[in-house]
Amino acid sequence: MATIHPPQVAAPREQTRFFFVMALVMALVIVGGFTLQLAMGRSSFAVPAAYHLHAAVFMGWIGIYLTQHVTALRGQWGLHAGFGRIAYLWIPLMLVFGSVLMVVVARRTGGPFFFHVSEFLWSNMMLLWCFGGLAFWALRRRRYTGWHRRLMLCAMAILTGPGLGRILPLPLMIPHAWTITTLATMVFPVIGMIADKRATGRVHPAYLWGLGIYAAVFVLSLVLAHSETGMAITRSVIADTPGELRPMEAFLPPGFTM
Repeated sequence: MATIHPPQVAAPREQTRFFFVMALVMALVIVGGFTLQLAMGRSSFAVPAAYHLHAAVFMGWIGIYLTQHVTALRGQWGLHAGFGRIAYLWIPLMLVFGSVLMVVVARRTGGPFFFHVSEFLWSNMMLLWCFGGLAFWALRRRRYTGWHRRLMLCAMAILTGPGLGRILPLPLMIPHAWTITTLATMVFPVIGMIADKRATGRVHPAYLWGLGIYAAVFVLSLVLAHSETGMAITRSVIADTPGELRPMEAFLPPGFTM
């Protein structure tokens, strides 16, 4: 008699260890980027409440993501499933708080000076929701370990952007700083694809779909950001705010030094 879902086959421990290491590296990139900027005095805790709420929610997600891989590595599947249920509630929180912060930052400062304002607003927003879509897809495919882990890795790679952006010398990469940062995040799924090829002789389709959707959303976001409609919406968001006072294009502030 056929079943609705085939039984889940446990992944080899080597694969489980690989995904744990990738999760750890991505988490370290995010935390390391923010820590570096704090240590250099370029970031401050003296910011509006929206920043702190956003940080709490997104750092909470890093904890959930790492815990999922630790429980998988230890074979604690009951605990793993419990955190998976938390993820269903946590991801919508990330989308809400992340979206709000994008608007707050655009209106408060126009975004980092080495990013085009419209690219920062449109691409950030669309990639955040791309993360949400891929993460939910990964949760829905939890019965199929191969798809579940790889789709979640692709989703998590999107979130490494802010960390990498604080590590890379982006002022030196103007006017392509946003594109370079985004392409750098795609290295993580590519590493996964290489690992698949070496281990099994083929690339799992989850990477092709996950990375393909990510790349497509990124390209579309740039097209919209620079379109007449996109620019008009960006200008309306920052109108009559400090964010309107900076140039729309990426620029180097007077007297800036690395």
